[in-house]
Amino acid sequence: MYRLLTEFQNLFSGKLYRHRSSTSGDFVALHLYEDLVALSKSTKLASRVDSKEWGINTGNTRQGINARRGDGTFGELVSGETVITDPGYLVSRGKVATVEIGAEVKILHKSMIKQIDRVMNDLRNQVDEFRRGGDTPICVGIVGINHAQYTVGYEGDRSYRTGDKQGGRHPYQEAVEAEQRLLNKVAPAFDVFLILRYRATNEDPYPFEWVDYTATTRDYGAALIRMSREYDRRF
Repeated sequence: MYRLLTEFQNLFSGKLYRHRSSTSGDFVALHLYEDLVALSKSTKLASRVDSKEWGINTGNTRQGINARRGDGTFGELVSGETVITDPGYLVSRGKVATVEIGAEVKILHKSMIKQIDRVMNDLRNQVDEFRRGGDTPICVGIVGINHAQYTVGYEGDRSYRTGDKQGGRHPYQEAVEAEQRLLNKVAPAFDVFLILRYRATNEDPYPFEWVDYTATTRDYGAALIRMSREYDRRF
């Protein structure tokens, strides 16, 4: 399995998922670049990563540009700054001066329609942030959508199932509408836009499954090839 898909699955499989965690998208997104390098379809990208002069941003902003970085921002690193390369990873991290690829990850796990307008605005606004400062980045949007028959939400020490008085509708009842709205109103703003369809009840023993594993891997693999070709063309 691709690393991004593996780490997305690991958010749910065998463990409780906290939907308000602000770091989940960041961690998933950085594996996009590991997959791109491992695919070896862009010699330019691979050589730049190998030089340690290009990498993923570690801060919340681009150096010298007033713009939010997104969950996974890849570009040329600031010369002379500390560069980190973690064991088991090919792509280094540091402060970026440019944005060549920008990825934003969102997860619609429950109460999808209630939050869909905010999520769509966040995604569209992030494209503007990626392009702020005159860069022409490849903009990637990745949205996970839960299709489970039910799921459990947690607020502090309290838990509740979807479908009860406070839990709202079940994920499978909202997933199709949420996806259609994203495809119609958000996807056109991105160069690459992916939907990750999954099922997770968030209840012990915390099972996880892909709605269609084969289709998911094919869609993601095809997107990696398109990104690689576009990277060579654009940069």
